[in-house]
Amino acid sequence: MLWLMRLSGFLSAAMVVIVLSPSLQSFPPAEAIRSSHFDSYLRFPGQIGSSGTDRPRFPFREASPFHNAEECEDSIIDSTACDPALVHIAITLDEEYLRGSIAAVHSVLQHSLCPESVFFHFLVSDASLESLVRTAFPRLRFKVYYFDPERVRGLISTSVRQALEQPLNYARNYLADMLQPCVRRVIYLDSDLVVVDDIAKLWRTDLRGRTVGAPEYCHANFTKYFTQRFWSDPKLAGTFAGRRPCYFNTGVMVLDLERWRRSGYTRRIELWMEVQKGAAGDGAGGRIYELGSLPPFLLLFAGHVAPIEHRWNQHGLGGDNVRGSCRDLHPGPVSLLHWSGSGKPWARFDSNRPCPLDALWAPYDLYGPTP
Repeated sequence: MLWLMRLSGFLSAAMVVIVLSPSLQSFPPAEAIRSSHFDSYLRFPGQIGSSGTDRPRFPFREASPFHNAEECEDSIIDSTACDPALVHIAITLDEEYLRGSIAAVHSVLQHSLCPESVFFHFLVSDASLESLVRTAFPRLRFKVYYFDPERVRGLISTSVRQALEQPLNYARNYLADMLQPCVRRVIYLDSDLVVVDDIAKLWRTDLRGRTVGAPEYCHANFTKYFTQRFWSDPKLAGTFAGRRPCYFNTGVMVLDLERWRRSGYTRRIELWMEVQKGAAGDGAGGRIYELGSLPPFLLLFAGHVAPIEHRWNQHGLGGDNVRGSCRDLHPGPVSLLHWSGSGKPWARFDSNRPCPLDALWAPYDLYGPTP
């Protein structure tokens, strides 16, 4: 009976894609659930896994070659990150989420009209991961930046989930400092998502003079992102005076790094983290939020975000690992699928308990032996 329920779930995911296919724009919808791709993945369920500090049993497979389409502008003038014709993407690499990061990169290349014009900026705390990236993508244009965990360790407070306390989760705060000054704009992507549209469309977002662009969710209860201590203090709560703050997910953002640098937002984020830690002598009473790196972004930018279509962050697909917690797609078109939440598709496949929508992530997974 259990196998029948799982089969029904996968068929449900396929039906979702078929129904939404007119909204998937520039990529063939069937590609996301093509049986040959999915079957090759399922040939080794449970054999792949790298829990804790164990190294992967299998290397990453090499992705298929990628090339710019004929209609791409032939304007790449050099091989550095300073080329003005490039689309810049920043993403973190760590061992626990490496499988997701590789899948995210693979999805971007699969659906880009001009993949050779995409430049990746990888933020790492373990420089040895660079060789794994080159194994999967020999021709990829990228640069690796070492992020010292000590830079933020003293600023991080406990969170509702231990994963949110990892120093690399805060590396996005320092993009403007770490990337070369010639990089004026960057797309930041989390490691638990796949892009199913041409990333250049997101890159061309009009930020309307704002520093951050992201899908906003104004129907969410904004007050829950901060503690009662925050809202009961007029000085703290007054931070949002004159604004209409809305929640936005920091896993998908377009950042104007020039404006960020001019306004000193890196230090301003650190100041809020110091308030959270009780740097003013408030001790435990200084806590003003319970989440990880998100609240400082909300404090600085909520109400001042350039809105981006929700299609670019279909988030919350991770849910959690409790039985029956699988999520459905939100209504509307889809350009990016985001498994935010504690449940990750690769972990659920390894435990033989995938959710139906995890089938949409599987074709981009390059971890394991060649089929």
